[in-house]
Amino acid sequence: MRIGLALPHYGFSLPGGKPISFARMAEVAHEAERLGFDSAWISDHFFLSLARYGGPPELQGSLEPLTSLAALAVTTERVRLGTLVLCAPFRHPAILAKTATAIDLLSGGRLDLGIGAGWYREEFEAFGVPFGTVGERFLILEETLQVLGTLFGEEEPASFEGRRFRLREAYNHPRPRQRPRPPLWVGAKGGDRSLRLAARHADGWNTVWRWTPDAYAARVRRAREICEEEGRDPSTLRLSVGLYSIVGEDPDDLAARFRAMQRWMPGGALDGELLDAHATDTLTGTPEQVLERLAAFAALGVEEMIVSPAPLPFSVPDPSMLGIWAEAIIPRARAL
Repeated sequence: MRIGLALPHYGFSLPGGKPISFARMAEVAHEAERLGFDSAWISDHFFLSLARYGGPPELQGSLEPLTSLAALAVTTERVRLGTLVLCAPFRHPAILAKTATAIDLLSGGRLDLGIGAGWYREEFEAFGVPFGTVGERFLILEETLQVLGTLFGEEEPASFEGRRFRLREAYNHPRPRQRPRPPLWVGAKGGDRSLRLAARHADGWNTVWRWTPDAYAARVRRAREICEEEGRDPSTLRLSVGLYSIVGEDPDDLAARFRAMQRWMPGGALDGELLDAHATDTLTGTPEQVLERLAAFAALGVEEMIVSPAPLPFSVPDPSMLGIWAEAIIPRARAL
């Protein structure tokens, strides 16, 4: 199993309340590459409120993902770079195809393109993007995947006729470095509609941030059923998962780190949670316990686990935790 890192890129993401900047995010990305993480990921929001996660409602700023990945593409050498995930309604898919192609070329073929339908109404409304119904957002997601598949495909010039988007003998050159294309991932909780889109149009399905192996197994079974219904070999649908994680060298260290996370957690949102309860559906434990949980996901076909080393997404409040992953977990996870 490969191990990726959810990079810190929000106003709440860094230790000590440090303001987010590209330089600070890039420092973590470079350290992740040095430590042996396989990939680094950025999400896609104009801003974010922690109210969804039990924190205060103040808005938190964010770095833009595609320009950030373009810069990381030329300052890293090995680590794969991905979006977890882009919001399809924010960008015309033809522009997205050109931007993704440029990043794939800049990185030497290291881009993974995760895309979702979007869910955060407040940012849509603040920036004048129509939020629409769930069905309308999923239509945009589906046609975005179709346009990307068409523009990354071998047939040229490329044409497409959809309800929202159209191509008339479009031309995407230079071509991406990866062939046949950069991997396309549908990011979603795993309802039937999203799994069907993944089966029809994507290389894989990703879901985050709290899952037990048993709950995830039920959705994997359904994903494979849907692949069969769509005439696709279920084994060709790639699987990745992102989970919150708190790791400690031993039980005492783990308990101390959990208490530190409770003190750091904005708004005291973790104050009422017990360590054992938090570990139920996250990657929380000693290295041995985490490896046991990783093995359970690997047995279900998960090829990559993307770690957010905090009880919040895309946060690294304790950088020393990355060292535990590098020394005690990542080398042994490779064999899973």
